[in-house]
Amino acid sequence: MARYTGPVCRLCRREGQKLFLKGQRCYTPKCPIEKKAVPPGQHGLVRRKLSDYGLHLREKQKARRFYGVLERQFRNYVERAERARGVTGERLLQILESRLDNVVYRLGFALSRRHARQLVLHGHFNVNGRKVNIPSYLVRPGDVIEVRERSRSMPFFKDVMQGAVDATVPEWLSANREQLRGEVLRLPLREEIDAPVQESLIVEHYSR
Repeated sequence: MARYTGPVCRLCRREGQKLFLKGQRCYTPKCPIEKKAVPPGQHGLVRRKLSDYGLHLREKQKARRFYGVLERQFRNYVERAERARGVTGERLLQILESRLDNVVYRLGFALSRRHARQLVLHGHFNVNGRKVNIPSYLVRPGDVIEVRERSRSMPFFKDVMQGAVDATVPEWLSANREQLRGEVLRLPLREEIDAPVQESLIVEHYSR
């Protein structure tokens, strides 16, 4: 499957704000958007007023890039959210937050969502005692995510166990760093999701 492999800081500059795609580096002065907060390309300095369609498109692209999801899969999530009970935009964000790669990142077992995706693809995690290597796997309340026994000797996971990797675990998850184990307590509320998007614009974009 095709996936963007270029410089991720370019994506943040295109959206005009930090999407925290490189983990802790995004919180330091080394973040490129701190030095050059203009869109990439030779026309980056040209200021253009966006149409309604442009505003909706940018919100959709921002969400896709924030969670690292391709267009077809993102559209499937929107359709799934529309079929579910509740507010469609909020349900969409809950689905995106329930992805295994996102949960691994939220638990503090990876430096970024891209790093989490790589760790999951390489088969370093179990869900409810079974190996899962699909980053888009959707976890549910009650699911237990833990680092596989054979992976615990990796230097990075040793750093996690020793508290060298800083992370704030949201209230809808519980994490035990020493045991490299986490649990999904419930689905997140909208105010607990820090995605910098207006989900209502995304729903409107797909309703056109």
